[in-house]
Order: sequence, then C-alpha cells, then structure tokens
Amino acid sequence: MSPHILQIIPVQAPVKQSAFDLYQTIVESLQDHPLQDGDILAVSSKYAAISQGRIVDLESIVVSEEGAAIAKRYQMNPQLAQLVLQEADHIFGGIQLGFLLTHKDGILSPNAGIDRSNIPSGKAVLFPLDPYATAQAIRRELRTRLGVDIGIVLTDSWLVPGRYGTMGLALASAGFKPVQDERGKLDLFGNAMQVTQRGIADQLCVCAQMVMGERDEATPLAIIRGSGVPILEIETSVDDIAIPWQMCIYVESLTEGALIRQPSR
Repeated sequence: MSPHILQIIPVQAPVKQSAFDLYQTIVESLQDHPLQDGDILAVSSKYAAISQGRIVDLESIVVSEEGAAIAKRYQMNPQLAQLVLQEADHIFGGIQLGFLLTHKDGILSPNAGIDRSNIPSGKAVLFPLDPYATAQAIRRELRTRLGVDIGIVLTDSWLVPGRYGTMGLALASAGFKPVQDERGKLDLFGNAMQVTQRGIADQLCVCAQMVMGERDEATPLAIIRGSGVPILEIETSVDDIAIPWQMCIYVESLTEGALIRQPSR
C-alpha cells in the first residue's frame, strides 16, 4: 500500500471582531479552494468562538474577593482572574506571570483557554460554546451547502509541559475517530502494543497550525488533504479524547503520585 501524500492548504478569511455567520464566511472563503470528499477542514476555535459572540469586555467583569485574592497572588489582571474563575472547570494553581493552570472542556490549559490576542485591547475571547456540537454543526452545514463529505477539527494552541512554544491541539472534532487505538496490534518485532493510542485529531491540528499561524496571518482555516483518515458518520464527544484530569500522568504524578525523596546526605 503506497503512503498518502499529505497536503495542507491555508485558507484566509476576513478578520472578525464580533458575532458573524460562520458557515457563510467559510463557504465564501473556500471559493478558490474547493473541498473534496475525504478532506479534513481545520477551523480556528477562536474564529468559531468569535462567530458565536463569545467576546468579553474585561471592564464589565465584577471582581469578587476570591478573584481579587487570586489576582494579587499570581500578579494577574483582576478582571481576567475573575473570568478564569467563572470559566474554568477546575483550577490547579498558577505562576506569578499572570497565568492559572486550569481544566476546561477536557483540556489542561492556561487561564481556561481565555485568549486576549488578535482581538481589540481590553477584550477577551472564550472557548466556543459546546465545542463538539459546534464542530458537528460546521460539518453538517458544509455538507448541505457544498455537497462534500468531510471531517472537521477545531484547532487551538497548547503549551506542552516542559517545552518552549505552542503546538496545535484539537478542542473538538467531527466526522472521524479522534483517537486510533493501536493496543493489541503488533510492532515491527511482533510485540503486541500495550498502551499506544494515536491522537489523530491532535496530529491533524499540528499539521494545520503550521500554515494557520498564531499572529497576523488571518488564516483561520486550513484544508488537510490526503490524510487517509476515514470519514465516518459518528457522534463524538470530549469523552472520546480527554482523560479525566485525575488520571493524567502530569497531574497525578505531581499531586497524588508525587515521589517524596529523602534529602541527599
């Protein structure tokens, strides 16, 4: 079987600062780049969130005593600290650079994924509402309007523990299995795989982020072609891809599983 030739096609779209028709905007932006059956369309989760009006004016946030205390401890903007309190599913702690480590929509992320880049000063963008429903809706609308059978992945950026720089991460996906289970399959030497599960959705996001950029590229869309990922009529949710944070090797190893070492003599 010959290997797939992977293509990543960047697609520019108009810069938006308030709620808009995401489906029509995507369709118009794709006029010079027609989708094909089997493609995966990567959509910036921030772009999707802006289309839903998930923009907050920080000055409108009323800061509680808890929010003020957190802001003081971690040297944060008080309104941002309060917003993280309201948005995060769980807060682990933080660092005195203005960031809290949180769990939100199945992702370990700084400040509950609240983003202050590529939006006017004084405002912030939240995660999109119900990311998996959002991804499903985009897939459904594009199939209806364009007649193509594709997959969708909502991309975000993620800090990898212990490494400089951000990389692509799937906030949600639709139309394909986001994780490929390799357990029980044989490796090159006939050994059965024990724990390996490939994060297909996340790998696709890494590919897309290479051309979408992080700054002023105005490229919130990317077509991933030739991935070989089967397009399926399935419902997926955060439970299909996210490990409960209590079982995450990074979190558990630094909390319940912390190794207490004796001082060196």
